[in-house]
Amino acid sequence: MLYALGEPVAFVALVLSFLLALVLRAVAIRLTSRTLRLSDRRESVVPRLREDVDPFGAVAAAIGGMGWGKMLTVDDVPRYHGRGKAIAVFAAGPVLCIVASQVLLLIYRLAYPDNLLSLIGPADVLLGVALPAGEQILLSLAVGLLCFGLLALIPIPPLDGFGILHNALTRPGRGMQWMRLWFEDKNIGVLVLLILCIFPFGYPFLLQILNLLGLVFVRVWG
Repeated sequence: MLYALGEPVAFVALVLSFLLALVLRAVAIRLTSRTLRLSDRRESVVPRLREDVDPFGAVAAAIGGMGWGKMLTVDDVPRYHGRGKAIAVFAAGPVLCIVASQVLLLIYRLAYPDNLLSLIGPADVLLGVALPAGEQILLSLAVGLLCFGLLALIPIPPLDGFGILHNALTRPGRGMQWMRLWFEDKNIGVLVLLILCIFPFGYPFLLQILNLLGLVFVRVWG
């Protein structure tokens, strides 16, 4: 997000998109878990700072364009109630953010029919595209939510996609155990993601990955 400092309105909107994504993810996880009876129905779905914000995820958002929320481990979601239910809990946050982004892009398309969506990608928006204030806010919110959701689906700890992959396997083998040991317990996953946020300088690999994953979601509204 720091790359967007040249466009202050876009920068503020991207920060808000990250905070909104954290809220949506937290509510989606808790509401899905409660609905599927995997947690106490009396448990509040209200986001909690310590349980939902990952400091490293916030750093990644600042230096790499987008970050992630507090890791939800496979131990936090019981498999014995059904692997499908466990997958639903892990997928709820990313999917809700992606759906919300598409609703905002639809609104943007209707409000600004003469737009640049056929020419730009998510990375351009995360870098701070020069547009009138109203367009910047709406487009930055939409793309920020989109990139948060897509990043979360990558199947490595600490991202939600690993929980989806782990529960999709009938019997997680040694490969999954190895990933949990190194990428989760030893925080190698966080280190890899932070490195992707930094190198190469100016246009880090994380931005390139998000641009590749999200291009079709943006261009379809062009």
